[in-house]
Amino acid sequence: MDKIKEKLHLGSSKGSAAERKPPTDTELAQLKDKFTAAKQDQVFTFYDALPDSEKAALYHQLATIDPDHVNAITDRALHPPPKDDSQQDVLEPLPESATASILDSDAADIDKWYQSGLELIGKGQVAVVLMAGGQGTRLGSSAPKGCFDIGLPSHKSLFQIQAERIRKVQALSGSSNAVVPWYVMTSGPTRGPTEAFFEEHKYFGLDPANVKIFEQGVLPCISNDGKILLESKGKVAVAPDGNGGLYNALVLSGVLEDMRRRGVQHVHAYCVDNCLVKVADPVFIGFSAAKDVDIATKVVRKRSATESVGLILTKNGKPDVVEYSEIDQATAEARDPKNPDVLRFRAANIVNHYYSLRFLESIPSWAHKLPHHVAKKKIPAADLQTGETVKPETPNGIKLEQFVFDVFPMLSLDKFACLEVRREDEFSPLKNARGTGEDDPDTSKQDIMGQGQRWVEKAGAVVEQDGGVEVSPLMSYGGEGLEKLSGTKIAAPAVLEMEK
Repeated sequence: MDKIKEKLHLGSSKGSAAERKPPTDTELAQLKDKFTAAKQDQVFTFYDALPDSEKAALYHQLATIDPDHVNAITDRALHPPPKDDSQQDVLEPLPESATASILDSDAADIDKWYQSGLELIGKGQVAVVLMAGGQGTRLGSSAPKGCFDIGLPSHKSLFQIQAERIRKVQALSGSSNAVVPWYVMTSGPTRGPTEAFFEEHKYFGLDPANVKIFEQGVLPCISNDGKILLESKGKVAVAPDGNGGLYNALVLSGVLEDMRRRGVQHVHAYCVDNCLVKVADPVFIGFSAAKDVDIATKVVRKRSATESVGLILTKNGKPDVVEYSEIDQATAEARDPKNPDVLRFRAANIVNHYYSLRFLESIPSWAHKLPHHVAKKKIPAADLQTGETVKPETPNGIKLEQFVFDVFPMLSLDKFACLEVRREDEFSPLKNARGTGEDDPDTSKQDIMGQGQRWVEKAGAVVEQDGGVEVSPLMSYGGEGLEKLSGTKIAAPAVLEMEK
């Protein structure tokens, strides 16, 4: 494992906080020399005046940081190689051979993927990775976003909704022994509260042995002049390394090894804030397995030429994500020559991906090559003269992060695929505070209640009044199994749970 960490430019952990002791004089001198050579010795400004316990904590934190690597990735992020304007990027939609759409695919094909996906789930070959490192700060909550109650009649949290979808898809597989292990990636601030929430709710009916909560990595925060910032006299300011930190975290946490031990071959990864996500979606798993790809991604159809979403496409012959701001107006407005009613570039990225295990096993050979992106932030930091932590009013530094999709261009087109799904059935992100009117708790609630109403009406029920219907995932995963509601009347708003 230490060799893998060295390849990924990560320091080795040296025991828990309770086991950490102040370093020997030799150990301290070696570490100081390392940071001094990298011109980052300001991190030791207050070291000699710290109590022994804080000296030990700072030493062991610094021992996990490679200052030369931090300098290198900071320099690359701040000073990317100049772009040759004479060579304009060639953007094309993904080839038809790599795409399919739930909106217009043959029903027989969709059913074939669905049945194949359920079979793979029944064999224990499917796992789920949840990216849940975000806090609900913008939602007015200090708890992890997955703990948030969007206001459904049942008051279920996002974590509970997703856990119940896993329970249901396991049951739909027809195998009494079907297990879809759930790997929940948290960040430093969210790990403890997430673990406590799962324990408090008894893992929402899942076997705790099949739920693994792990933590993504962090990177030091950097001042505007390239120096590692101290949060306080005895602590480096750090921030999560972005959703692209998933790859290193899968290796270092032991998740990848656990998948290998269980016989997992197919992995579904998604973000916690999408209340409509089809967790371990059999159709998506079956589609991706049939294509025999290493990565597949779900997309929704772009609403309009001006919608500010990243697009899945090919860039210079490689699969990629291009942000809305990087596309000129003519490209954004171009129509599909085969179907002028839709945009030529319409595959909106929703961070919902499939990975083959064989690809994830190659992480140590390429994760260190992923680029880092700069986010200018107001970072509380210790004044190096006084030692007091100052909360700045303007951005005083940067946070470095990786994006999960930056790995896409490493693949050849024959190992990448894209499945278009219906936005109203599969994508409703929770980003903003209540009352915003877009991607907020109210829209999330409306989308779940609206979906449930469509399901029960299709099954033959009559919904009276407004407000929609919440259908428990334990009752139906995707609208199936509701035939017994035919002819019944449901007074909205309503919640339908499994009969006990």
